This record gives sequence, structure tokens and C-alpha cells, in this order.
Amino acid sequence: MTTKGQTTIPQEVREFLKVGAGDRLGYEFVDGKVVLVPKNRSALDFAGVLHAPERKPVSVETMNEALDEAVLERFERSRDRD
Repeated sequence: MTTKGQTTIPQEVREFLKVGAGDRLGYEFVDGKVVLVPKNRSALDFAGVLHAPERKPVSVETMNEALDEAVLERFERSRDRD
């Protein structure tokens, strides 16, 4: 570690994390250890992670309707508190 607190990440680790010069990294504490996490992922890197094969696709219209209902419910609950 340098006097500025910097370290060199070995090439094997950089390749595994798919990071390079200028990429951002984060540190997370997990079970008493520090885990190095890349912070430069795009939304496309996460495509399909929530996919459940048994779940039927939902149209955008259906999603918008559900969102509208949720917003209305939350608004009504907030008015009830006043």
C-alpha cells in the first residue's frame, strides 16, 4: 500500500472483475471480510437476473396500470395521516 492508501490490483483480479483503468470499484464488508465490487456496470449487465421462467410476460400497459394504482394508494394513505 502506498502512503496515499492506494494499492495495485493484480491483472488476474482485474480480468475476473472485468475492470480496467478509470473504472470505479466499491468495497463491501461481508462476514468479516472486505469484498471488491465493480461499480461501473450498465443496466444491460443485469438483463435477465430477475427472470423467472414460470412467470408470464407482462405488457407495459399492465405495468403502468399497476404503478398508477400503487401511486394512488400511497397518495390516499398519506392523506389519511393528515
